[in-house]
Amino acid sequence: MVNEASRRARHTALGVVVYAFGLASIGGGFDVASGRVAVPVAANVKETAFGSTPDGTAVRLFTLTNAAGMEVRAITYGLILVSIKVPDRQGRAADVVVGHYDLEGYLTKTRYFGAVVGRYGNRIAGGRIEIDGHPYQLTLNNGPNHLHGGVKGFDKVVWEASVASDPRGPSIVFTHTSPDGHEGYPGTVAARVVYTLTDRNELIVEYSATTDKPTVINMTQHSYFNLRGDGSGDIMDHRLTLHADRYTPVDATQIPTGEIASVEGTPFDFRRETRIGERIDGDHPQLKMSAGYDHNFVLTRAGAGLAPAARLVDPTSGRTMEVATTEPGIQFYSGNKLDGSMVGKDGHVYGARTGLCLETQHFPDSPNKPHFPSTVVRPGEEYRSTTVFTFGVE
Repeated sequence: MVNEASRRARHTALGVVVYAFGLASIGGGFDVASGRVAVPVAANVKETAFGSTPDGTAVRLFTLTNAAGMEVRAITYGLILVSIKVPDRQGRAADVVVGHYDLEGYLTKTRYFGAVVGRYGNRIAGGRIEIDGHPYQLTLNNGPNHLHGGVKGFDKVVWEASVASDPRGPSIVFTHTSPDGHEGYPGTVAARVVYTLTDRNELIVEYSATTDKPTVINMTQHSYFNLRGDGSGDIMDHRLTLHADRYTPVDATQIPTGEIASVEGTPFDFRRETRIGERIDGDHPQLKMSAGYDHNFVLTRAGAGLAPAARLVDPTSGRTMEVATTEPGIQFYSGNKLDGSMVGKDGHVYGARTGLCLETQHFPDSPNKPHFPSTVVRPGEEYRSTTVFTFGVE
């Protein structure tokens, strides 16, 4: 991989060339924060170099902006959301996702920060699945289990990218073909993810995929959010609402037991807005087992289509985030395993619960739980899923 000094020198030289040819006059220019040239590729979209992977594959960064002052930055490596900047109640913008401002951080110091995970987001017990009587052994990368697509899931590959024409706002289409047998999964899968930013401060994430053999697919977005701003402390005072009457308890390895339990009378009842830190360290065995929240919630739905899943509020900044999805579940992870050993953006140290995840999904270990919603996709079918993150203030 090209070292940092060489990379910066190359981009600085390119910046001089770009300036000399007058690209700055059409809306491009030098990105001071990254030391890279930002080239406009469409209305409200800029493309920037973001280094390269160890095998020399170039990684690109796309910056999407809207009329409301929101900015989203995403890279082709793992479709990572590098930053999401939204204003607070005073109109002051801050980055509300945990992570890194350089590729090296995502290559070496990451907990799936900002990435799209797959083929199968979340855990599969023993890495074992069976489809139509055929057993398959997936890679084990989380103790005795398979997690987030394996050692090299969708979060660790460089996707193809192109700017889309979308009346809703600036939009990027990402595509990747996962070969038959990769990480043990059957079938060649053609995956597609679209990020679209609207003037209503909605980040729309649309997933789709096809396969040439029966397989399982369960993609999700794994950003860690802190609505007060990256590096501003923990999320214990954030207030959360989950539109879920039930959840799926887990065993000691975070695999669902198969029970679909009521949240009534438990620390898992977020049907009314509740401060996250209010019950997180309680005596409930599920909390002790996970050192906090790391559970799938069964969304209460009236039918198919987009439905409300969650609402998050930071009372200090006034920022809010609403999550709507077509999925049947959402994983609430309170960042329990962030342990202070990782340094991220601007030297920020990520201790326990400095960010939280709200991962829309089918349930963990669905391939081994016939009463859970199925994640099997067959030739001739198309896997489709949509999640919308809407930011605001109160």
